[in-house]
Amino acid sequence: MISYRPLWETLNKKNVSTYDLIYKQGISANTVHRMKHGKPVTTKTIDELCIILNCNVSDIIEFKNEET
Repeated sequence: MISYRPLWETLNKKNVSTYDLIYKQGISANTVHRMKHGKPVTTKTIDELCIILNCNVSDIIEFKNEET
């Protein structure tokens, strides 16, 4: 399962709020809502977040194997 926990940590470290993502950077409110609830988003969104936050994919998402 994909987790967005690293995203929230990265936002906190960089002092960026979800308000900034939505109203200043153009990420849709629906996309932020989906990430808050662990729903899938497109790789285009992940790419945009990496550009906005100047970070790596691993700073946005992580994979958690729930079978173990």
